[in-house]
Amino acid sequence: MPISALLARIRKLVPKNNAQHYDEIVRNFGVGALRPPSTPMSDGELARAIAEFLKDSPSSESVATLGRRLDPTSPL
Repeated sequence: MPISALLARIRKLVPKNNAQHYDEIVRNFGVGALRPPSTPMSDGELARAIAEFLKDSPSSESVATLGRRLDPTSPL
């Protein structure tokens, strides 16, 4: 799945009041710290991963956790 399509799905899951979280996701895809899932994720799986990410302030640790949820083979 292209990153743009994945980001569109993520944008729907991140409330507007959590724009900082969304911006952090976009930034980390841009620098290569996050990678798209190696296998397609269901909407439910993606929603659970994003909900977990939204629980904490955006940080390198929370991004790493999200990265592992999106792609378990991620070196993060």
